[in-house]
Amino acid sequence: MEEGLRGVERAFREEFGRAVSVLVRAFGDIDLAEEGVQEAFAIAAERWAADSVPASPAGWIITTARRRIIDRLRREASRDDRQAQAALLHQRDGPDEDLSVHDDRLRLIFTCCHPALAPAAQVALTLRLLGGLTTPEIARAFVVPERTIAQRIVRAKAKIRDAGIPYRVPSSAELPDRLRPVLAVIYLVYNEGYAASAGDQLVREDLCTEAIRLGRVLVTLMPDEPEVTGLLALMLLIASRRPARTDAGGALVPLRDQDRRLWDRQLIAEGQQLVRACLQRNMPGPYQLQAAINAVHSDAPSVAATDWRQILVLYDQLLHVDPSPVVALNRAVALAEVEGPGAGLAATDDLPLQGYYLYHAVRADLLSRAGRCSEAAAAYDAALALTDNEAERAFLLRARASALDVPGG
Repeated sequence: MEEGLRGVERAFREEFGRAVSVLVRAFGDIDLAEEGVQEAFAIAAERWAADSVPASPAGWIITTARRRIIDRLRREASRDDRQAQAALLHQRDGPDEDLSVHDDRLRLIFTCCHPALAPAAQVALTLRLLGGLTTPEIARAFVVPERTIAQRIVRAKAKIRDAGIPYRVPSSAELPDRLRPVLAVIYLVYNEGYAASAGDQLVREDLCTEAIRLGRVLVTLMPDEPEVTGLLALMLLIASRRPARTDAGGALVPLRDQDRRLWDRQLIAEGQQLVRACLQRNMPGPYQLQAAINAVHSDAPSVAATDWRQILVLYDQLLHVDPSPVVALNRAVALAEVEGPGAGLAATDDLPLQGYYLYHAVRADLLSRAGRCSEAAAAYDAALALTDNEAERAFLLRARASALDVPGG
């Protein structure tokens, strides 16, 4: 039974977005597709626990969900006959569709990122439908209340339904205006995979893999758009550190303590090549600058040998094009390496990030390095209260104990 339930959980994380995307294309209704997939997983929780996980969990879920949706459509006498028939026959896309990319999940991203929707709603909805993230997970990614995210998702789906927003990849002329929220979606999916907001594992490989896959598809679709290339480079360079990011027991290993011999040199080489391609275009944007920062990290054999001044210069440029408090927080880390923990702390004092656990974790580390150990412990406590990931909590607890163990702390 436990094996079956683990199979359901694993399939939900890995296949939810794929199943919803396929069924949206088939039936043209996001709510219908999502509800059908949820029903299929509920059935799977019963049957797989009693029997065994099928050889193709995704195929089982999609087939079961499709049957449930068709049964529902047949029961709905109020549905327009022509619409029901079209759904049941799984009509193909219209002739105005840009068929250069045959990818259901990419189509769903662009549907969710239609300009008729507010940017925040675009990202939240796509994370829900493509990544299968729960409302609490999305709320933590946005650093906003769960209720706000839930309202955004409901309103976004209603807007798509009421406005008849099409399920398709935009034409070439439309792509530039639709790009920013799509990139934000992919990067947030990657971030949730790289540092899962909940659970006992630090990394969710399925989300990281999916984000990089979608990034590669976008580069194929828009090879001359530097920010698309920059995002892929950024994800690859961050992904290169994954083998060294946890120890044999799954415990988090911070950047300064990682065994850099374990970094994936192939991913580093690919990421650096993409960064060089961006530099040649000389059209810097937020993702390209973040990729350049990570390229500098990937060049250094150790923390001490890192060119922190170059990283600080890049953060100054990034803060200019993206003046967000999270960027300012990351810049403060680099500033502390150049000018000391006091300077880094001063740069974080007025940042409006009280609900963001990394804000308190960064301050805790800097306070500890500055010898202000009791304040560091309080900051670690604040960070612990804001994360549900067991690997991160274990790391914070170890760091807190270490800070208090300093003589005179």
